[in-house]
Amino acid sequence: MLRSRMGNIRPVSEFFDFKRVSKPKNMNEVQKRVTYNLSYFSANYLIVFAMLSVYSLLTNMLLLFVLVFVSASLYGINYLQGADLNLGFVRLTTSQLYVGLLVIALPLGFLASPFSTILWLLGAACVTIIGHAAIMDKPIESAFSESAV
Repeated sequence: MLRSRMGNIRPVSEFFDFKRVSKPKNMNEVQKRVTYNLSYFSANYLIVFAMLSVYSLLTNMLLLFVLVFVSASLYGINYLQGADLNLGFVRLTTSQLYVGLLVIALPLGFLASPFSTILWLLGAACVTIIGHAAIMDKPIESAFSESAV
């Protein structure tokens, strides 16, 4: 599914075609434009969302650190394949490692404010994507195909 969606990426020149940018006349036209452009530029909008996601992680370094730390820790615990971790002076079971990870990651996760980052990401993506979809007029070819004969 991802391959077929990525195969539908429209060229940058078409995505940023300033000749097709115009103010919609009324809400009915906004609805038609948004409906058409969301399906037509869906792969491009997915890329915009991914870029905004990367930006939000790069601007919230603590959240990025927590995500990398938890991912690396889970990989390390799974790499043990259920065996105990022997550090020489202490032997830790898999359950103890998971609890230790939870004790460390949960407070760090709350400090990283993931909810505000997610809300910012959703707001920025909605404004950007729906704003673009609302001001981009349909191509001339599609306008002729819709007209009644």
